Amino acid sequence: MQTDHPPTGTLLRRTAASGGALLLLGSLTAVPAAADEADSSTLTVAVAQQVDSFNPFTAQLAVTTNILRHVYDSLTTVNPQTNEPEPSLAESWETSEDGLTWTFNLRDDAYFTDGEQLTAEDVAWTFDTMMENEAAAVANGNYVAGFETVTAQDEATVVIELDEPQATMESLRVPIVPRHVWEPIIEAEGDAFSGYTADDLPTVGSGPFVLTEHSRGEHIRLEANPDHWRGAPGFDELYFRYYSEKDAAVEALRSGEVSFVYELTDAQVTSLETVDDIAVNIADGKRFQAFTINPGAVTRDGEEFGDGHPALSDLTLRQAIVMGIDNEEIAQQGSNGQAVAAGGYIPPRYTDFHWAPEGDEAFLDFDPGAANEMLDDAGYARGDDGVRVSPDGDRLELRMHVHADRPDNVQAGLVIAERLADIGIEIDNRTVDPGILSDALYDAEYDLIFTGWTVNPDPDYVFSIHTCGALPDEPGTMQGDAYFCDEEYDELYEAQLAEYDRRARAEIVHQLQEVLYREAVVNVLTYPNIMEAYRTDHIADIQLEPAEGGNIWGQDGYWAWWSAEPAEAALSGAGGARGTGVSGGVLIGTGAGVLVLLAVGALVLIRRRSTVEDRE
Repeated sequence: MQTDHPPTGTLLRRTAASGGALLLLGSLTAVPAAADEADSSTLTVAVAQQVDSFNPFTAQLAVTTNILRHVYDSLTTVNPQTNEPEPSLAESWETSEDGLTWTFNLRDDAYFTDGEQLTAEDVAWTFDTMMENEAAAVANGNYVAGFETVTAQDEATVVIELDEPQATMESLRVPIVPRHVWEPIIEAEGDAFSGYTADDLPTVGSGPFVLTEHSRGEHIRLEANPDHWRGAPGFDELYFRYYSEKDAAVEALRSGEVSFVYELTDAQVTSLETVDDIAVNIADGKRFQAFTINPGAVTRDGEEFGDGHPALSDLTLRQAIVMGIDNEEIAQQGSNGQAVAAGGYIPPRYTDFHWAPEGDEAFLDFDPGAANEMLDDAGYARGDDGVRVSPDGDRLELRMHVHADRPDNVQAGLVIAERLADIGIEIDNRTVDPGILSDALYDAEYDLIFTGWTVNPDPDYVFSIHTCGALPDEPGTMQGDAYFCDEEYDELYEAQLAEYDRRARAEIVHQLQEVLYREAVVNVLTYPNIMEAYRTDHIADIQLEPAEGGNIWGQDGYWAWWSAEPAEAALSGAGGARGTGVSGGVLIGTGAGVLVLLAVGALVLIRRRSTVEDRE
């Protein structure tokens, strides 16, 4: 939808008498509504994870980035059918013959929710801030690492000059912020702005929704932006309600208290498949479940810290550990078959970049006999109790930190402990809450630790966190989830980033995964299916991303919540068809029939109390 005038800057909403303080976010004043005030214009999502910060420069946790994606537009997005790059704030772009100059042509009908038009100055200022202020580069700094200059040529034209070619230039999904709002904050606070809490920062954006209310541990409210250039969302409100237990969230879905629940277990999916007015969606996984091995934690300056088992610096031992674990068994027993056994770092849904070891490459496949032989030859003798001792005399008792809040992780941990016992390694299985796990990670006080990442259609970010440059500046400030540094890996990382030819780049990405596989510090176990469910008497239609085998929660665009059509509107004939047309009682997944209608067209390092498993 195009507008001939700027929006009013004020969103009117219903009010209800309720307790709680008045919260002012940006230019909008929101009066909290009663928690049970649900109607056909409100879509309620059950969430568990607390936000880290609503600062778009630093937010990394999955729940926050999912929300901010609806509040701030970016230059490009992804096509909901194919996951390929698609215009957003930039209607088109061109590049010079040498690939070093990129010109983005902005649409002229994008406005911030305070009424100001979004221009090239806002885009250039956003990128310049990330280039100049380290604290502003936490969430998306990899996108600007190769930028030399960013210039607003005129109100609708942004020119980016690169130091060298950068393959992510068509995937610049960086939240664009209003300069007139943020510049005073940066000037007043400098690096200090990174320490703001979730409610300290303005949320004036240009996205299809406006963040209006946040009560930590209770709820988050977004309201529809009726003047969004793409058109108003189908629902007037998105209401994210906190549930500490997933079973409670599932019961809330059954009762109609919430509209949508994600990250379901196989047992929960089974219990919901035959329930009236509930549709279950099983999508191809876009994240991986993994464990990392502590090879000896160091800072960028080489300062050693932590208390990882000294024998884990030995490549032979790390490889033997990988060979002692059966990923197929974990996929079946840990996830009841709702996962795919992994080999490479990129899930199969990203066909170009996915790599799995085959033939001679698969030398770390499950083979406990070979693992035992390797350890025997390397001098890891078994003690009287069957537990091996390193050549330096250190008993192989390893601490393994597992997410207590993830049933698939808990079950996988039990399988791993049993299998490693077969090769003479004793596991101290520490199934702990996410905060304790993260403390152990950032202090490097672990031996094996569970982790996982969501992978975007462009995989650059998840590879960047394993470069030597991602090592912590000081203990407790790491950006990734493994103390990994390898010269060959860094060279390959730079090479893939500079390669515009997709096929050639994919070959380099495959080589990156081979290095991670060989070095056995970052060890991928499975690619879990995405399992989610929603009420069809609340939501009549919703867009999957991608269209076939796609998901609702955690999309790279904002298609699902923007396209979602209230059931009441559909029944009355008032709604438009913008989603997938999924109906209740249908199990959606690979191979299932899906009716598709084309839609129009993550310095805050979460040091404590958040889990890397949930970062993006």
